[in-house]
Amino acid sequence: MFFRPKLTHLHNPFLMKNMQIAVKRIETAILKNQKILVYGDYDVDGTTSVALIYSFFKKYNNNIEYYIPCRYEEGYGISLKGIEYAHNNNFSLIIALDCGIRAIEQIDYANKKSIDFIICDHHTPAEKIPNAIAVLNPKQIDCKYPYKELSGCGVGFKLVQAYCMQNDISFNQIIKYLDLLAVSIGADIVPMSGENRVLAFYGLKQINSSPSIGIKSLIDLSSKTKELSMSDVVFGIAPRINAAGRIDHARKAVEILVEDNYEKAKLLANKIEENNKIRKDLDKNITREALKMVDENKKSTVVFSKKWHKGVVGIVASRLIESYYKPTIVLVENDGILTGSARSVHDFDLY
Repeated sequence: MFFRPKLTHLHNPFLMKNMQIAVKRIETAILKNQKILVYGDYDVDGTTSVALIYSFFKKYNNNIEYYIPCRYEEGYGISLKGIEYAHNNNFSLIIALDCGIRAIEQIDYANKKSIDFIICDHHTPAEKIPNAIAVLNPKQIDCKYPYKELSGCGVGFKLVQAYCMQNDISFNQIIKYLDLLAVSIGADIVPMSGENRVLAFYGLKQINSSPSIGIKSLIDLSSKTKELSMSDVVFGIAPRINAAGRIDHARKAVEILVEDNYEKAKLLANKIEENNKIRKDLDKNITREALKMVDENKKSTVVFSKKWHKGVVGIVASRLIESYYKPTIVLVENDGILTGSARSVHDFDLY
């Protein structure tokens, strides 16, 4: 599979626990013209997931929108503010991508508001699973899906694949979304094995032969003329998508990824490039300050400043590990609460 990946190597999506339930709920929403909200995390995996699901299902339901939480006001994952937005705007179904596997209280709250949730996540579940109508996550203990290392966008793609199989839609209709999936696989650093290898291989082919308008506009920013490698995706396309959510609002990343007009996409790409330049400067300056705080005699690194920008602390944590190879936590303060990012080293499970 690794050396000769083929699309026929992909597993049947209905092997994933709750897939049949998820597809049936979406079919009901489409049949009854119910409002669907596609909700995703603000990183590359989350925004590509939202773009993929939204772009596919908007062909079958006009009552569909997307929602990305604000990193600074709502924080990571499913927020109560997001559920309130859905309730106030009469959404019946939320499809959550790259988040939600630990959102016990939030899903209970949504249930009280008569909003159904389909969770598509790939993060490690806790003992208790949220009471959503369907939870798709191959890492659930009782999920028999053969491959466990999909990205969040990968789980979303399997949902689309399952919907197509159930409704006699050719797989050729969804190959065009593999460019988004390849970007998520590269950016989220999931293992390049099994299905990820197949999906990344064909996704990269899609990027080089017929990318979506949004991804093409981001490629054109880099003035790359040769065929793109996965490294080009990881270090060229992904940071630009990420920069929108780090500096401004990740909704802009989804806007460019779903845009079908090149001139509009180009304008969005230029704004995202400005965000990326700001991100680079912040990253450089904060890393320089943080390096001065590291105690070389300690077995781990924990650094903190009130004035650091929350959007780049994850990058800074990775930079510190490049210089001091030990588990690292970088913290900032927001409204009297410390939040931050943690990064670890090989064979040390920080989680």
